[in-house]
Amino acid sequence: MRTLRNPLLILFLATALLSGCGINNIPTYDEGVKAAWSEVQNQYKRRADLVPNLIETVKGFAAQEKDVLNQVVEARAKATQTNMSPEILSNPDAFAEFQENQAALGGALGRLLAVVEAYPDLKSNENFLALQSQLEGTENRIAVARGDYIKAVQRYNTELRTIPGRWWHGLMYSDMQPAETFSVSEADTANPQVNFN
Repeated sequence: MRTLRNPLLILFLATALLSGCGINNIPTYDEGVKAAWSEVQNQYKRRADLVPNLIETVKGFAAQEKDVLNQVVEARAKATQTNMSPEILSNPDAFAEFQENQAALGGALGRLLAVVEAYPDLKSNENFLALQSQLEGTENRIAVARGDYIKAVQRYNTELRTIPGRWWHGLMYSDMQPAETFSVSEADTANPQVNFN
C-alpha cells in the first residue's frame, strides 16, 4: 500500500506543479492574439463594406471628382485582396503589406472626405452624413481593435521571451513564432506643418 501512495503522491505533486508553472500560457496567449486579430479584421471589413455606399453617395454630387473616387475604389480593392489569415501574424513582409494597404485605404478615404468639403449640398445630405458618421465610428473601432491586438501580441511575445515561457517554447512550442504588431511610419509621426500664407 505504501508503494502505491508514493507514485500517486508524486503524480499529484507533478500535476500541481505543472498546472501552476505556465505550461499553457503560450497557447492561451496565442489564441488571444488570434482573437484580437479577428476583431481587427472585422473592423477593417466593416470599413471596406461602407466604402461602396460612400462612393455612390459622393458620385451623385461630385461626379467630377473621378480621380479621388477611383483612388478610393483601387485602395479598397487592394485592402480587401490582402490575405488576412492568422499566418500573416508571424510573417513580417505579409504583415507590412497588409498594413500598407490599409493605410492607403485610410489615406484615400481622408482625401475623399477633404474633397467633400467643397460640396455643401453633399455635406448636408442625410445619406452622406449617416455614412460619414458610420465611417468615423468604424475608424474609432479600428483604433480600439488595433490597440487590443497590440496588447495581446505584447503579452504573447513577452511570454516567448521570458522564463519560464522561454523554456516551454523551446521544449514544447518551438513551432510558435513571435507575432507581428502594427507600426507607425515616420511620415505619420511627423508634426503637421501649419502655414497661414
